[in-house]
Amino acid sequence: MACSASFSSPLRFHHHQSHLLFSPRTPLNPPTTRPTKPTTPFAIPPLSTADAAATFDGTTFAVIGGSSVAALAAVLSLTDPERRRRLQAEVVGGGDKDVVKDYFNNSGFQRWKKIYGETDDVNRVQKDIRLGHSKTVENAIKMLTDESPLRGVTVCDAGCGTGSLSIPLAKEGAIVSASDISAAMVAEAEKQAKEQLLAGKDDLSPAPVMPKFEVSDLESLEGKYHTVVCLDVLIHYPQGKADGMIAHLASLAEKRLILSFAPKTLYYDILKRVGELFPGPSKATRAYLHSEADVERALQKVGWKIRKRGLISTQFYFAKLVEAVPA
Repeated sequence: MACSASFSSPLRFHHHQSHLLFSPRTPLNPPTTRPTKPTTPFAIPPLSTADAAATFDGTTFAVIGGSSVAALAAVLSLTDPERRRRLQAEVVGGGDKDVVKDYFNNSGFQRWKKIYGETDDVNRVQKDIRLGHSKTVENAIKMLTDESPLRGVTVCDAGCGTGSLSIPLAKEGAIVSASDISAAMVAEAEKQAKEQLLAGKDDLSPAPVMPKFEVSDLESLEGKYHTVVCLDVLIHYPQGKADGMIAHLASLAEKRLILSFAPKTLYYDILKRVGELFPGPSKATRAYLHSEADVERALQKVGWKIRKRGLISTQFYFAKLVEAVPA
């Protein structure tokens, strides 16, 4: 299960010293960010946005020109998205986690199954988000295979959704343990894995090892893995809980941890809040942005450091992707 955030900013990629570099065009009103410590640059992933009333829900954000964002900022104080979120939680009888579970087992499952799939039954925003998510997966795999093959490497795909990362990892020979809070997502991932990994295999080539799928929230994950990957899931965790979740995921990893998240800047935060003005007809989940500095501090607290980092964005999708290793 995953979601992401964005605005218009096409990327140009360049190869240099075996690393994939990126050079985004400067938007008309770019967000102001403090420079971070230099680390190995890398291309990377995102979270979602929306197309007027047709596609807005709580996991997709409005995309508005920079000048319009400034004008709308004052309007946000007149809205109360938190009240709407509380009402959603009351309907399903719990907090954020219960809302997320309910959403991705019902209307959210149908929505994101289409986005992650290959159907033509998507609007232009959903199609763009699909492109952004595929870039996230591609860049995560590039990170994973950059130094050595994955054959025999144990990987935990935490928040696997419909298997868009787990299945390619299995094709690379990795031993994959995949989980998601949504039983509907896990069932779809398992179905897709059987169709793609087992169907049509000849006797001459060895069949990939099927990923082991299970229904589980992140907090309940156990075991030890060479690598842990968690793409676009931190959007469902406020920073206080995200710190603990990052620590927990790091405790499962022996060699590396790959995370993607929606970056928190003043500019993106306003875009997110504007999106909340258009909740759409279905229940949705709360969306949390995270600053790269906060994520880095959470990793440093448990003895990990960021080795590679980057940003990928399409017109309606943006996200940060980082690879961390033991310090």
